[in-house]
Amino acid sequence: MTAADVSGAPALCGAPVRLRRATGLPVAFGGLVEPGRQRMRIGELSGTATAALRGLMVTSGNGLGGKAVALGRPCAVSDYSLSRRISHEYDAAVAEEGLRSVLAIPVVVRRRVRGVLYGALRTAQPLGDRTLAAAVDVARDVEQSLAVADEARELLDAARPPEAGPGPAPGLERIREAHAALRALAPRIADPALRAELLAACGLLTGDAPAPAVPLAPRELDVLACVAAGATNAATAERLGLRPETVKGYLRSAMRKLDAHTRGEAVAAARRTGSLP
Repeated sequence: MTAADVSGAPALCGAPVRLRRATGLPVAFGGLVEPGRQRMRIGELSGTATAALRGLMVTSGNGLGGKAVALGRPCAVSDYSLSRRISHEYDAAVAEEGLRSVLAIPVVVRRRVRGVLYGALRTAQPLGDRTLAAAVDVARDVEQSLAVADEARELLDAARPPEAGPGPAPGLERIREAHAALRALAPRIADPALRAELLAACGLLTGDAPAPAVPLAPRELDVLACVAAGATNAATAERLGLRPETVKGYLRSAMRKLDAHTRGEAVAAARRTGSLP
């Protein structure tokens, strides 16, 4: 798995299904803007009856979704084919699917539009504020997943050591810090597939160590990773969103499993068993 694998498409996977559930709209779909280009390809669909929209390439400024990309804000029409507020490059695909009332919500991360989520009806009628608000909430969840994936990719890039040379292993402390940060990020990801990919990336940072002989619980490992990076209990609690007393409990449990009497001994034992880099 490469660093690029923890960003992008996995964050959008399942979002149309969630949008349908949240809004009650029968059709939902979406796509991500291609890096470095002002266009996106529709790749995730739910509730569609044809293949007309799958793979459709939408250019910034064109159609409803392209307008949402260009403006960076939600857009909606009550009758797509008759609307004078949008251009009509994609009317044929929209008509083949039988869509009339459509909304488009941009997915914005760090002030850049990364994709668009659509919801639609097959009847021509206004979409209310409650429907729009529910769709925006789903888009915000996607934005959070993308932001976390971006952060994870940056950490992985930072952890990649330079060309090996004489002396100690280069970048080892940087790798350990990245491992701790990635472990802290994982619980913030709602999408289970994306979370699993991120944890797999954590595993890459432990190198070729054997499988851990001591089965540490995920939160015990999270706490040890922070401790290994030099964090105090208070800093660990803040990073992981836990109470300091809870951090102490996980640390005590990990030390007991590792037969360690101090924090340092626990970290060293976890490294020997391959649980930490």
